[in-house]
Amino acid sequence: MTELTRRTLITSLAVLPLAHTVQAALTPYALAPARSSVGFTYNLSGATQTGTMSIKSANIMIDVKRLQNSRVDVTLDVTGARTKLPFARGPMLSKSVLNAARYPTIRFITTRIKLGPTGRISEGATVTGNLNVRDVTRPVTLKASLFRKPGSAADELDALSIKLTGALNRHEFGASGYPELVHSTVGLNIHAEITRQV
Repeated sequence: MTELTRRTLITSLAVLPLAHTVQAALTPYALAPARSSVGFTYNLSGATQTGTMSIKSANIMIDVKRLQNSRVDVTLDVTGARTKLPFARGPMLSKSVLNAARYPTIRFITTRIKLGPTGRISEGATVTGNLNVRDVTRPVTLKASLFRKPGSAADELDALSIKLTGALNRHEFGASGYPELVHSTVGLNIHAEITRQV
């Protein structure tokens, strides 16, 4: 065995316990779809309108001791999008906006979680991730809050609530249809209930 190969092997073995520790710190959480919602707002002819989009899948890994190490990978079902104005749904899913026939999902994968000034995610934290819409991927930063069940102990983390808010420019993702009627900014208001998996 050459010196270089021996040194590489020793280094790899030394790193294994550390890698195991990092992986062990991440705990899987399951989304409760019935108690979670992805809401959005848009301005149509000067009036604010609302809608929802269902969650197709969610891979949530939480590091309860170092929340900034947590990871989220969420896929939304574009074809399941709804608005309070029934006649607006068709144009929203059309080829010039979300093009649901060709791009039936939207995906968000976290790249960075920044805690609040006191080191808590419930006080001014942000979540940055790559958002893929219509096969266009751009970074998006959302304000984040994470809460325990009301009245629960500080170390009781089996059930958590997540709130994410922010906005995006739909034209940056190519969803530019009906510019004379619909404003470029789309607001996001996401509420998720998650439970720890044993």
